[in-house]
Amino acid sequence: MSTAHRQPPRTALFLPAANARAIEKARGLAVDMVVLDLEDSVRDDDKNRARAAAVAAAATGFGHRLVAIRVNGEDHGCHEDDVAAVAVSAADFIVVPKVETVELAERVAGAGKPLLAMIETPLGVLNAAAIARVDGVEGLVAGVNDLRATLGIPDGDSRAGLTTALQMIVLAARAGGGWALDGVFNALDDDDALAAECREGRAMGFDGKTLIHPNQIAVATRAFAPGEREIAHALALIEAATGGAERFGGRMIETMHVEQARALLARAGRD
Repeated sequence: MSTAHRQPPRTALFLPAANARAIEKARGLAVDMVVLDLEDSVRDDDKNRARAAAVAAAATGFGHRLVAIRVNGEDHGCHEDDVAAVAVSAADFIVVPKVETVELAERVAGAGKPLLAMIETPLGVLNAAAIARVDGVEGLVAGVNDLRATLGIPDGDSRAGLTTALQMIVLAARAGGGWALDGVFNALDDDDALAAECREGRAMGFDGKTLIHPNQIAVATRAFAPGEREIAHALALIEAATGGAERFGGRMIETMHVEQARALLARAGRD
């Protein structure tokens, strides 16, 4: 996969595709990506209506925001109809839950829409590197709630038991040349804990975070956007660099650090 032509989203907000009010509100939110959900947030008796609503919403567009549609998993009766509808929609991406095999990734990506594959199970984590290299897979998304359940990790504030799996998802995404998006944060009224988890995710190498409520957008955006100090440091490093290994700010830098600084400025819209 390759997403070199796009800046990764810092924030990706899941919305129930059957909720017209939430969709309309999202058109004015300061979010990088809207993910219209056909899976967990939609009742089985509302799946067909949600699919039609998602396709219609994508056709109308969300301004500058990227648009993705999450389909039902391959074991659900709506999966094939979902994939077929999203493939010819105006959405930028298709999101598939519980991707565990190269075969599934190839089949969905082959339908014609760039794929963001959710890694939510032990088998998915172990196969993530191969999944990330499938042509048409543009990123991996950590599904932390299902990972907790399938790994037998008690629900709670700590993600210590998920660290290995999360880092493997980032490694796989980077090896494949694409994005890595961190999983959702379930608490809706704890901004401090959300900010801490976002900082942890960024420190692991994630590009951004998936969200479940509009009130989480501002916190996650700040955490995943380069700060003014980082920007100033990057500008000074690039200006000081003359090529090869040299001393800057009491540390040794080389070409790799210049490339990192340029990438950070691009992320901040300062390239």
